Amino acid sequence: MRYRPLGSTGIMVSAIGFGAWGIGGCTPGATSYGETDDQESLRALNAAFDHGITFYDTSNVYGDGHSEELIGACFAGRRSDVIIATKAGITASYRGYDFHPAALRTSLEGSLRRMRTDYVDVLQLHNGTPDTVMGSSEVVELMQRFLAEGKVRCWGISTLSPDDALALIDVAGVGCFQVNCNILDWRAIDAGLPGAAASRGIGVIARTPLASGFLAGGIGKDTMFPANDHRSKWPRDRIVTWIDAAQAVVGSVNLADTPENRAALALRFCLSVDGVATVIPGMLTRREVLASVAACEQGPLGRDVMLSIEGVYRRYEARLGA
Repeated sequence: MRYRPLGSTGIMVSAIGFGAWGIGGCTPGATSYGETDDQESLRALNAAFDHGITFYDTSNVYGDGHSEELIGACFAGRRSDVIIATKAGITASYRGYDFHPAALRTSLEGSLRRMRTDYVDVLQLHNGTPDTVMGSSEVVELMQRFLAEGKVRCWGISTLSPDDALALIDVAGVGCFQVNCNILDWRAIDAGLPGAAASRGIGVIARTPLASGFLAGGIGKDTMFPANDHRSKWPRDRIVTWIDAAQAVVGSVNLADTPENRAALALRFCLSVDGVATVIPGMLTRREVLASVAACEQGPLGRDVMLSIEGVYRRYEARLGA
């Protein structure tokens, strides 16, 4: 495993982090990745730790707190050996948003209780927008109070788009942004976000590196997602386009077409983007953890490969609907 600074926060993170949405299991509606097995999730978390993954990204709404409970159970007694990031701002079961100070404090306190800790390393405003963050001075003031109270080491914003992140880049105290970044979504790269953030000492956390599984293989044009899977809401033409684009990427780089090779290419792509501190694939099993660690060991992609990938992206860009 390799380690990188999270901007100028003073926090070092593993280049591959553990995206913990999936292990939370089901929440009402199409808001999850489906059913999970807690024992398998704990094996995955332990395997991640054993192989040098120190960064774990979760939220109060992943499994309505169940993801946090699993992280708390796994790392009880070794809390100081891991970096935990969670989020606040979305209410239980994705019912809506609440960025009022009282709600944010209640959310943080619940997260601390579930994770059996008295602090989080990173607290992110979940889908924070310029309106919610800058519309009232109370939000930023509360984040600073959390820092002063020792309940949070760093605060950041998990944004819906790189444009939102750029609009918030000069908010005092922001330590990191979390944004979509993958082979099928170059919006953050095209907007210049990683470089702009780095110039201000702000770390970038790249989420959805596997494009919700479409870059990992195993999803075909006849795949039907269950009703509790958030991908079941996607338009069929979008699903087909993502599958075609992912296949075209494999062909463009002369890659042996296996799920392991596809996933490794996707993760190495994100690790090759200057300014990205850590990449957080969702991992549900020990096998997925080991494959992610192996991808990190291979290092960044060469310039020729990056140019080939970009060529495919530009052909499909208008149709991907990222």
